[in-house]
Amino acid sequence: MFKKEEKSAINRRGFLKTVGAAGIGTALVSTRLFADSTPSASSGQAAAKDANTAAKDPNAVKEQRAIPMREFGNKGFKVPACSLGVMFDAEANTAVLRKALQLGVTFWDCAYAYGNGKSESGIGIILKEQPELRKKLIITSKSGGTPEELENHLQESLKRMNTDYIDVYYGVHGLDNPADLTDELKKWAEGAKKRKLIKYFGFSTHSNMADNLTAAAKAGWIDAITTTYNFRVMQDPKMNDAVEACNKAGVALIAMKMQAKRQPAEKETPKEKEVMEYFTRKGFTEGQAKIKAVLQDKRICSACIGVGRGNIEHLITDVDAVLDERELSKKDLAFLAEHAKKTCDGYCAGCASICAAASPDMPYVADVMRYLMYYNGYRDAEMAKQNYAGLPADARAKMISADYSLAESRCPNRLPIAKLVKEAARKLA
Repeated sequence: MFKKEEKSAINRRGFLKTVGAAGIGTALVSTRLFADSTPSASSGQAAAKDANTAAKDPNAVKEQRAIPMREFGNKGFKVPACSLGVMFDAEANTAVLRKALQLGVTFWDCAYAYGNGKSESGIGIILKEQPELRKKLIITSKSGGTPEELENHLQESLKRMNTDYIDVYYGVHGLDNPADLTDELKKWAEGAKKRKLIKYFGFSTHSNMADNLTAAAKAGWIDAITTTYNFRVMQDPKMNDAVEACNKAGVALIAMKMQAKRQPAEKETPKEKEVMEYFTRKGFTEGQAKIKAVLQDKRICSACIGVGRGNIEHLITDVDAVLDERELSKKDLAFLAEHAKKTCDGYCAGCASICAAASPDMPYVADVMRYLMYYNGYRDAEMAKQNYAGLPADARAKMISADYSLAESRCPNRLPIAKLVKEAARKLA
């Protein structure tokens, strides 16, 4: 006779084998979440319908397992171990927000610029319909600029979301230089707190993360950070030291970009296929395993789930990974670490300071690598093109013919930067 957990793993393996490798990413829905659910071409529509019903009828979701909760730094309260990245037009996809509510994902991450403002206004639709939900939600938003610009953006964000406060406000969206954590910014943050417009202040970062986290731990006035953190980045001793410094300082850390997509994104190379098959045998998708690897680091308070352009099936699959109580073994983690080592040549680790020092006239290399990753890895051409279009036109033009030989020689992962910059120009311009 099989034990209960063995049966579960076997059932999951059977399902994965049935749907086939190509459909794993979006088709997997655990029987632990929805015992009567099976993925189909119409499952997204069905999920949307369920989400709308559930959000309006709290009794409809009483049997849903609770998302694990974790301490938010040293602030004395807990947050769900996964948060929803609302990096899409939430006005047109309020069903995703409703589904998140049904699943217990009440930690929502948005930004002033996401979806051209519709990330925030979609949340505003939900709160206008159900203002009582505000006390249950933890909402973050991001912006940047001078204190005057931050003030204007904050006021607009509050109006869009139909709320009079934001729980966590990231006043630098995409910090790449600790020097930008100025006394002027600190003063503005303290003022916004006193006026009860925000509860906590911090920044997001996907470039020079270790330097930024280390600086935040020493600063004493940064409450929270959303940072790139994944099975590749966690192999860096410097990054590990920075995470530990923040942990000791009580700075809450939220992980993003956990899938760590490579460049270029060849489909199912032997190395990628090996990883997928390894975790399929254990009853996980590759993506779920990567989320679990991050959350096994207890210094991370939440994993920010990106759901593409509002894909409900992705949301369900990722939440399932968080609900699954099984942990990756030491062997599993070592397998991921070895995979990171074998495929590091295709991953931009966000060490933008190295590129900047090698190519001082081309300060946007790391940004271009990230936008290309959105296109190739996330399959989100619209978001990639919008971000790329936001770079100065003259810089885009000069980047195509620039000499990156020094930057390539210094790149820890030996990225073919010149080739990738040209690929970005071809795909994103």
